[in-house]
Amino acid sequence: MKLDPDQHAFLTDPATIAVMDAISPAAADTARFVGGCVRNALQGEPVEDVDIATQLTPDETLAALKTAGIRAIPTGLEHGTITAVVDGAPFEITSLRKDVSTDGRRAVVAFTTDWTLDAARRDFRLNAIYARRDGSLYDPWNGLADAKARRVVFIGDPDQRLAEDVLRILRFYRFNAWYGSALDQAGHEACIRAAPKLAGLARERVWKELKKLLAAPDPGPVVKAMHLGHVLQSVWPEPLDLNLLLSIINADRGKGRAPDMLLRAAALCGGKGDAVRSLCDQMKASNAEASRLVAMCGPAPEQAGDVRPGLDGEALSRALYVLGAQTVSDRLRLAEARGEGDAEADLHVASAWRAPDLPINGRDLIKAGLQTGPQLGAVLSQLEEAWIDSGFTLDHAALLAMASEARG
Repeated sequence: MKLDPDQHAFLTDPATIAVMDAISPAAADTARFVGGCVRNALQGEPVEDVDIATQLTPDETLAALKTAGIRAIPTGLEHGTITAVVDGAPFEITSLRKDVSTDGRRAVVAFTTDWTLDAARRDFRLNAIYARRDGSLYDPWNGLADAKARRVVFIGDPDQRLAEDVLRILRFYRFNAWYGSALDQAGHEACIRAAPKLAGLARERVWKELKKLLAAPDPGPVVKAMHLGHVLQSVWPEPLDLNLLLSIINADRGKGRAPDMLLRAAALCGGKGDAVRSLCDQMKASNAEASRLVAMCGPAPEQAGDVRPGLDGEALSRALYVLGAQTVSDRLRLAEARGEGDAEADLHVASAWRAPDLPINGRDLIKAGLQTGPQLGAVLSQLEEAWIDSGFTLDHAALLAMASEARG
């Protein structure tokens, strides 16, 4: 089989051609496309990242790119990876490799010019398909059949593949969620056997894979298989609420909502504040991720009220003002997944929400005769609460009059 360049824009994109002209000129065939771009093209999925394998050594690749005037970034030089950038588009170029030694977490590699050796060290057969510049394929592991059938199968012995790199356990499930139709039983069983070794991986690497898994359109069946095989428990803090996760996935799919991996992570934690805090601590989540997760699951300020589908306009506006549209939307979707009502109308309101500005500030109160200090802050808080209670209708004059009364 051959990829038709007229049907796959990444093969004919000027930026791609510039990179290939630099490292694989004319009929040299020293570089080929590999991995996700080839797999996705074969499956009719969008091609986002273009990865290239080359017979050139890293130094030769750098020199060739420099000669062509292409910016080159040595992003992983010890593993033979260089990123070329053309018109803002990145291309990850990796020299062909073979493993010298592995310990389950990292590998020592040697560079080679043998395409077959490079293919043999890859994880899955559908990721070991190479495409030449004209779209013709080199497929030493029959990955084409897997790609067409949407099968994710380890190259060679799955236990050996996992012994080389235990992160492949999570990759197996992640790729199944995105590109598979049913779990390969031999691969699944090997992952179950090797799951205890996940404890030795850096949490950041685990979290990165789990986020990609949860971002799939429907990761439910895969996550359920991981749960039943006690794979998920090796990396996820207890308790696990699989039912809430499946409920929110079903709501996403039924209502045409984009997958939200953080919302799904919160659902898997049961929407509980303590559980998401544990998750964030263990996975070393970013500050932004932790803030959002805690905001959607932790106790809300009393001023916000109880956020649930079907609130009246005043209560919803209050919650949106106090918590912000993102947190309210997250809480609504979790409540909907618990069976507390349809959140669609409320989410529409939240998406259009723009917080009004309090018509009065501390400077206004000082001009009105209030002294700086704790009393000023207390009065301002009282005025803000009254303004919220009015449905944000009290104007500057009315609030100033109230401030005068508070001053006595």
